[in-house]
Amino acid sequence: MQVASTVDVDGRPREVRGVIGREEGDHGGHLLRRRSASQGDVPNECGFLLVRAAHPDVGVQGGAPPLVVFVHGGGWTSGTLDTYDWFASSIARDAHAVVASLDYRLAPGHRWPAAAEDAYAATVDLIGRGVELRADTSRVAVVGDSAGGNLAAVVALMARDRSGPPIAFQGLVYPATDMTMASPSIEENAHAPILTKADMLAFRAHYLKDQDPRHPYASPLLADDLSGLPPALVQVAEHDPLRDDGLRYATALREAGSAVRTTTYFGMPHGFMAFPRISRAVPQALGELCQELRGALA
Repeated sequence: MQVASTVDVDGRPREVRGVIGREEGDHGGHLLRRRSASQGDVPNECGFLLVRAAHPDVGVQGGAPPLVVFVHGGGWTSGTLDTYDWFASSIARDAHAVVASLDYRLAPGHRWPAAAEDAYAATVDLIGRGVELRADTSRVAVVGDSAGGNLAAVVALMARDRSGPPIAFQGLVYPATDMTMASPSIEENAHAPILTKADMLAFRAHYLKDQDPRHPYASPLLADDLSGLPPALVQVAEHDPLRDDGLRYATALREAGSAVRTTTYFGMPHGFMAFPRISRAVPQALGELCQELRGALA
């Protein structure tokens, strides 16, 4: 597989398939001050997926910056490159990395494993296009939040199972890791703000329908073997039905031999990273994520 027009080569945004990469401006979070972006597409079995690449503003000593593949959340049913642009761009700025944000196929029009296979295929393809991305693709991390955290974890698992590409780090922000919904926090926070148990049931139905929720590429926590996976940062929120999905996965990774850092953000609901001007925890969580990325990709 090859990327079609992944990024511009002269540093200027350009139009690809009628969508324009943007430069300079407010992207909703006010954490972003400036960044260079470009947009392209990646082939998949049904056509092309849009990919937006955000570049750090500062030069990186020792050559090209590393690559971070970013997978957005939204219950596998929603989320766009625009709604997550501030997050991806802020990571590019603060982690000093090229961040390639994926616009994967969504349920219920495209059920599992479409999103997982899209995320893996795009990661493989992007790693092969380091020159066009202006990135050092020998240093690669995957990052995602919520459903995107699920997909980022699955990409790391697929990369191990399929003999590559090598992933150096996984940043999992309040990830869904057990589609059987066995985590105690689901009942504890069944009526929490932002995400409820009823929401989770609806998202699962849209994504899986009648397929097996125990498959490891749907529920990475339930994989028979979690050894050989990259180091991870797992960030969870106290008042989140998915809190224990993240904590249980962190424990399982640690027991399997991976280095894992886990942080619980007290007082926070699911999705708090989407409210950078409201949530007091966003600067700390973003800073922690980017610090871990810088260290892992150095």
